[in-house]
Amino acid sequence: MDQAAVVFGIGLMGGAVSGFLGIGGGIVTAPLLLYVPGVLGAPPLSMHQVSGLTITQALFAGLLGAFSHARRGTVDPGLAGVMASVIFVASLAGAMLSRYVSADGLLAVFGGLVLVAGGLLFRPPRSAADRPWESGGFSRWAAAGVASVVGVVGGLVGQGGSFLLIPAMTGLLGVPLRVAMGSNLVIVCFSSLAGFLGKAATGQVAFPLALALVAGVVPGVRVGARWHHRTPTPVLRLVLGLVLLVACSRIAWDLFVDRAVG
Repeated sequence: MDQAAVVFGIGLMGGAVSGFLGIGGGIVTAPLLLYVPGVLGAPPLSMHQVSGLTITQALFAGLLGAFSHARRGTVDPGLAGVMASVIFVASLAGAMLSRYVSADGLLAVFGGLVLVAGGLLFRPPRSAADRPWESGGFSRWAAAGVASVVGVVGGLVGQGGSFLLIPAMTGLLGVPLRVAMGSNLVIVCFSSLAGFLGKAATGQVAFPLALALVAGVVPGVRVGARWHHRTPTPVLRLVLGLVLLVACSRIAWDLFVDRAVG
């Protein structure tokens, strides 16, 4: 099967998940890019190629999704501004450093991030999920600290870090889930742009495949955003948690079980 066609289909699916859950979508796209092409008979992609493609997807999915959420008032400009400014620099540093990390190392970091995100997501929230939220009602130092850590490790593995930012904002900063999802898409635009520039500068972005991926992302995000605003908050939290669980399980299998058997 043609590799670009497979990547287009993965972009379509990843875009729909991005719009629905308010994330960059890399948490879904990265495992699919790693395993699906080989299953369908297309040339497989290396972890470095996958990280370059997923950061590209996160950039475009975040940009499109941010506009949709901003129109519906689920973006905190202050929170997004503080975290975006910090995460841009941190993500650029992580992306530049990623060329010196082995493929197994990148996969291990990615799996660890998923595990941490899952733990934060299922931690009892500090605030009611849909309570009225006063813009600016957060600790700026705590927000900057979270953005720094997520930016560096997200840049390493080619992720905007949104799958970790949302649980961190709800579990550590007390931000309601919908506001966290909407603000996250603004933040992920900046973190993904930094990561994309770093990976492009180090030759880790396959541009023909990136174009095929983005062509699928654009319509996928539009469909997913429509579903998001019609879905109750507890369902959104549950679906995001299940996505993290499946991704973490598959990566753990690849890191430990497959290698032990091989």
